[in-house]
Amino acid sequence: MVSALVLKRLVRHKLRPFLVSLNHEVLDALKELVESEKVTPVIDRTYPLSETPKAIAHVAEGHTRGKVVITI
Repeated sequence: MVSALVLKRLVRHKLRPFLVSLNHEVLDALKELVESEKVTPVIDRTYPLSETPKAIAHVAEGHTRGKVVITI
C-alpha cells in the first residue's frame, strides 16, 4: 500500500488499495463443488514458463475462453 501511495504521485493512473479477505466457508464450498465435479475450471490454453510473454499477449488480445495456465 505504501508503494501505491508513492507511485500515485508519479503516474496518472488511479491506484486504489486492494485488500482480500478470506472467507473459509466459501472456499470450502467451492472446494467441494470442484471435487464433486459439479464445477470444472475451463482452461483456454497452457504455456510453459519459458513462453510467459506469449501467454500474457494471448490474454491481452481479449479472446480467451477460459483461464490461461503457465506450467512450471
